Parts: sequence; C-alpha cells; structure tokens
Amino acid sequence: MPFPEVQRVLYHRNPLNQVVCQLRFSPILKIDAEVPAAFQDKVRGFFCNFAETAEWNVEVQSPEAGILPPDLLRQAIQSVAGKNYEFSSEDGQWKINLTRTFVALTATKYERWEQFKDKLIIPFQALIDVYSPEHLSRIGLRYVDVINRLKLGLVGVEWKELLQPYILGVLSSPVGDNVSAFESKYEIKLSDQLSLVRILTKFVKEADTGELCYMIDSDFFNAHKTPVDKAFENLDYLNSRASRLIQWCVTEKLHRAMEPQPL
Repeated sequence: MPFPEVQRVLYHRNPLNQVVCQLRFSPILKIDAEVPAAFQDKVRGFFCNFAETAEWNVEVQSPEAGILPPDLLRQAIQSVAGKNYEFSSEDGQWKINLTRTFVALTATKYERWEQFKDKLIIPFQALIDVYSPEHLSRIGLRYVDVINRLKLGLVGVEWKELLQPYILGVLSSPVGDNVSAFESKYEIKLSDQLSLVRILTKFVKEADTGELCYMIDSDFFNAHKTPVDKAFENLDYLNSRASRLIQWCVTEKLHRAMEPQPL
C-alpha cells in the first residue's frame, strides 16, 4: 500500500501523453563553463539533434525593469541564467535535458518501462562518465495521463463511469455535470516511507478538436540523498507504484476501453 498491487498491463490504447525522469544532483559548474562535447559524443548515437536554451535561476527585481533599456535588461537576465542543453532523437519523441543541477529524459511516445529504461541508461551513464556526480539529491519519475473519451470511443459517457469517486472528487457528486473547470492536488507518502507522489488532476482540452479531457499528472519522487549506483533500484520502485496508481484511478469500464494486455 497505499496503492493495491495489481497485475501489470500494457495498454494498447495508452493514455500516456508524456513520461519524464529527472535526476537531480549538487551543482556541477563545469556543465555551465564549457560546451558538453564529451557528453554529446556518448549520447548522439540516438540523441542526434542538439539545441541550447537558458534555465532561468534568478528573478530580476522590478525596479531594474523601469531603469534599464529592454536590451540591457535581457542581457542582465541571460548573464545569470544557467544553460540548458537539449539532445533529441531524430523523430523528436525522445529528449535529454542537461543542466548544472539535473539530467532529464522525456518521452512523448511511451510503450513500456523497459524500453524507457534502456534509453535512460544512455544519458545516465554519460553523466557518470563525464561529470561524476557524488550522489543524487532527487530522483523523479513523472507520468502525465490524458483520458480522451473521443479517442477511446466513449463519447457521452460520464466521468463517474470511467474514474473512481476518490479521484473525481466533486465531479462524482450530483453537481458534477455542472462543473466547467476542475483541478485538485494530492501528495501521498509511499510505503517505503522515503518516496512521495504528487498527483494533479484537472480538465484539459485537446488542441485540435477541443475535446474536454481528464488529466492525471503523477510525479513520483525520492528527495533523499541517494548513491548513484542505487538510482535504477529507486526508479524501478517508483515505476511499479505508477503502474498501480493508474489502475487505482480508473473503473473497470475505462480499464477495458484502453485494451489492457498482461505483461
């Protein structure tokens, strides 16, 4: 517990919109001080595209905004911004972000944990080989599920038939049909007493069709100092709880509509 153990399944009609793993560490100034050429050499076999952006770390106080010309203000902000290096796959469905405080892998087409973990090993090993962090300060694994009734052939089906009342909140009440906007947040301790999951649920609209969808954004994390050689042990644990969470949220009707295949 807190989420009951269930049979692991692969959903043929997967509601996952995005999966992100972020591994944080104490600041490594070398990452800002020089281009990550050695890191790129280790990841570019799959992550062949490169871009550089800024990670905003400092908020400029309002008086400067009225004193400095816009160009100088922008330069002042950029001078204190950290660098965010992005390495992406050819199809754009996989992306690494490297900054002086974290490395992250994002997938917009997720099939199963083993596939994601194989890709994650690439930037993780590059980080160890090139920058040698002493430990990890936070291990996070985030799943963003978007329940789209149109895509699932469930148009007109009420949310209370698809999602459990404890995740729907007021939407499961008699006034649920009159709710036009909805958002709730939870933070739940996991059974290892070290990890937590932050759950955000809300309505979102599908960009192309305007279809009203239900989002379940679950961020599983361990914010305790962790040796780097224990990272994947922690991630396996968080992933197993994520598999339990989504089945804990949905009804049998929605579970069947997503076409589960046992693993």
